[in-house]
Amino acid sequence: MMIDENLLVLLLALLLDRIVGDPQWLWSRVPHPVVIFGAAISYADQQLNPSSLTGSQRRMNGVAAILALLVLSIAAGFVFDRFFALFGLAGLVLEAGLVAIFLAQKSLADHVAAVATALRGEGLAGGRSAVSRIVGRDPETLDEPAVCRAAIESLAENFSDGVVAPALWYAVLGLPGLLAYKMLNTADSMIGHRSEKYIDFGWAAARLDDIANWPAARLSVLLIAAGAWIRRGMSPCREAIRVAMRDGGLHRSPNSGRPEAAMAGALNVQLAGPRIYGGVIVTEPMINNAGRDVATAGDIEDGVSVFYASCMVLTGLIFGLFLCFL
Repeated sequence: MMIDENLLVLLLALLLDRIVGDPQWLWSRVPHPVVIFGAAISYADQQLNPSSLTGSQRRMNGVAAILALLVLSIAAGFVFDRFFALFGLAGLVLEAGLVAIFLAQKSLADHVAAVATALRGEGLAGGRSAVSRIVGRDPETLDEPAVCRAAIESLAENFSDGVVAPALWYAVLGLPGLLAYKMLNTADSMIGHRSEKYIDFGWAAARLDDIANWPAARLSVLLIAAGAWIRRGMSPCREAIRVAMRDGGLHRSPNSGRPEAAMAGALNVQLAGPRIYGGVIVTEPMINNAGRDVATAGDIEDGVSVFYASCMVLTGLIFGLFLCFL
């Protein structure tokens, strides 16, 4: 598919995802593609990551596993691309529907906004329950400001790897690039962490995911700044860029800290800092230490507003590029 067709499909997919999101009636009846990716990753984990192997053997198996999974996802992308090409204009619409499945604008905003709604309606217990659906940290260790920070951090990080990165890889490489990215990102979330079981087997998936997300994380800073300008004015826009440039490298991830710092600057709140995952304290510097130290449900709602404006800017950028390639 030519790049102008890719951009047209991506534009339609972004609009479709913004309006429809993830229809639960569909995914309650058929498995989501990411669930299929997860099953393939789990199978590779079971077959190639036994505890009897040495660390170096696990690492070699992990490299082989992620490369095989990426080859399969790229091949599937080519098959779908050729299949949709048989249907002309209708095929473009069908492809837009598939691409929309791998974007997370409405679903992400809905899940994050639900945390603010739960805090207002059900108090801390409701907020903890809602935020536990979108973050991995122990919810019972979070007070209300920590719940709010967790929701905002998830919003910013997932804007990069759930919206910008898949859009970018599809725009450049079409369905093969999109499916390969989603396979890699799913693998990183499942086996890319530093537990005893996965520190070697998931090493390759984690490093490749860092590389794949590098461009989108930096582009996300500019998009969040633009969204902040639209919703909150020029000063938050400047702060988003300033804090991202200053504090984006404080995060343990080479990518996640960039959009999180930009959102922290846009909202004038502190993010990150110490938190607990699986009973283990992870100590990190506070991002935007000069910002407000008490995040609120209102900050979550402001973050969602900036997020949607940033998505709008991304859609406008894709539309502009499409016009340039006509």
